[in-house]
Amino acid sequence: MELLQLGVRAADPRAAVDRALPDLADGGKGWHIVAVGKAARAMTQAALAHLPGAPALVITNRGNDMPLAGATVLRAGHPQPDQDGLSAARQLEEFLSAIGPDDRVLALISGGGSAMLPAPVEGLDLADLQAVNAALLSSGADITRTNLVRQSLDRLKGGGWLRLTPAPVAALILSDVPDDDLRVVASGPTVAPIGTPALARQAMQQLGIWDGLPVRVHDALDRAEVTRDTPAARNILVGSNGISLQAMLDAGGQDGGAALTGDVEECALTLLHAVQDAPIGVPLVFGGETTVRLTGKGMGGRNQELALRFARHARDLPGNWCFAAMGTDGRDGPGDAAGGIVGHRTLSALRDDGIDLDDVLRRNDATPALRAVGGLIMTGPSGTNVADLAVFVRYA
Repeated sequence: MELLQLGVRAADPRAAVDRALPDLADGGKGWHIVAVGKAARAMTQAALAHLPGAPALVITNRGNDMPLAGATVLRAGHPQPDQDGLSAARQLEEFLSAIGPDDRVLALISGGGSAMLPAPVEGLDLADLQAVNAALLSSGADITRTNLVRQSLDRLKGGGWLRLTPAPVAALILSDVPDDDLRVVASGPTVAPIGTPALARQAMQQLGIWDGLPVRVHDALDRAEVTRDTPAARNILVGSNGISLQAMLDAGGQDGGAALTGDVEECALTLLHAVQDAPIGVPLVFGGETTVRLTGKGMGGRNQELALRFARHARDLPGNWCFAAMGTDGRDGPGDAAGGIVGHRTLSALRDDGIDLDDVLRRNDATPALRAVGGLIMTGPSGTNVADLAVFVRYA
């Protein structure tokens, strides 16, 4: 847990902005700040210290939406877009549209922004975006395909912010996606789109969700522009999962030789193979982001489910061991848990409590099972988001 918290601290959005902004601010005149994502408030707080008096609009999720002097802070839904987010998107459009060509925009972007700013294209409404989002979340789609689809149905994604203002835009980006593809973080509001509407349609067909979506969604993709001009912006990566992993390595962790990626079941097997020969007392560290294909309606999250699936496969792993996985934002799925922690006694503890692990996993109901055996990681919102971190350690 100390290593995991160290990784979270390495993604401190205030420090990331403090490192990047002095060379960018250039005296601080004419700047307007617009921020979105789970780290939006913390990034804005740091930016205002360098740009006092700059108008600032912040859109973030519940738990990170405390008032901030000098800024307007708006709450928006996550992981499902909601009416608050729709209202925030309209206010953001008004904010950017009022900025003149002689001013400058500082965009502060972090993970979670895709769901927080729903701005449906012509012919769609919030309910349509919610239907698409729910289908994507339950399909097991990775974040790149998910945000490819979102970009094709939304005015603000895939460079949408740049098309609203004639002012030059500089963006500081805290990445929560694999390989730090800036087109994917928060669906790339200051970056060119990931792909075309045709590729988005193909992705939904491959995921098996196309036929179940409203006809209006099909029609909107048919009307969508194949290419949209994206004005230039200065996009700067200021924090990432890799930076957090490096901090954990510097503190005595060892590279686990695998990534948290793909479906949680496949990832659990990959991690089990990676830890077979782990030395006693040397923590192995991992980072990334997995996906879950929902087959039930239980309460849980990808890290909690990964922890339980790992425990199930590690039943024959010799010796004493512990494995923990958590989201750096302090939220794993729709509940309040950050992740899960399991060990060599977890399976017997579940059996003693009469909990059928296979049934738990079928229902995607990891939270109650982990709570019953003391395996929930509860941190509260961290104010940052650079995907997920995990640690395995074998001990005597």
